[in-house]
Amino acid sequence: MSEPSTITDPADPRLADYTGLTDVELRRRREPAEGLFIAEGEKVIRRALAAGYRMRSMLLTAKWLDVMADVIAEAEAPVHVVEPGLAEAVTGYHVHRGALASMERKPLPDAADVLTGARRVAVLEGLVDHTNLGAIFRSAAALGMDAVLLSPDCADPLYRRAVKVSMGAVFAVPYARLDPWPAALDTVRAAGFTLLALTPAENAVDLSTLTPQRLPKAALMLGAEGDGLTPQAIAAADHPVRIPMAHGIDSLNVGAAAAVAFYAVTTP
Repeated sequence: MSEPSTITDPADPRLADYTGLTDVELRRRREPAEGLFIAEGEKVIRRALAAGYRMRSMLLTAKWLDVMADVIAEAEAPVHVVEPGLAEAVTGYHVHRGALASMERKPLPDAADVLTGARRVAVLEGLVDHTNLGAIFRSAAALGMDAVLLSPDCADPLYRRAVKVSMGAVFAVPYARLDPWPAALDTVRAAGFTLLALTPAENAVDLSTLTPQRLPKAALMLGAEGDGLTPQAIAAADHPVRIPMAHGIDSLNVGAAAAVAFYAVTTP
């Protein structure tokens, strides 16, 4: 058990992992380089621990001591207790959920390893919005997708915002990077997957006409909000597919489109 210790100085080096959490560019560079990520909120912290991530430290306001008492009892990492104002001074924002934990990253697996035994995967290109990325991971977990593959320029699934939006689902779905892009899509095809590129283009076929749920293995490719998949990615796919739209709507938000498409390929 780690004995909680109260900290009153925002410059205390023990709080270094939590400084400047609102500086996206800084955290995007720093966290992967230092092998850490931030879990925010009781549920997310518990899900990270349940997924086998090792805690570096925990930062709490006093009212969360009782709620997190069982976690503290099992923690080997230091537990820091601060006033809400100090937490805001350190992190750069008001910590509504009152509990943060700095966690150690695990080594990222190879794409080929992630594909072993998988039948339904999502392939994401150029998704840099952490909210959309987190929403897609949450849908992937909820709807039974086996893995997520990311192009090199996709956002970090373990960035605080992505983890928070996914409600910790990023810990439940295996993921890997596909590099070089799009040549590494050959790895997916070599594993027996049919590549389905989701696009609103007129030449795309209705997703349902392919009866994707009957494909032995299906890989759904989704691009960034607005731009969508690049021509190179679409050309590398086996089929361009679309979700039929009504009332003159041309497309859905990528998070919503992902959920619809995941349901289409996973429902018997």
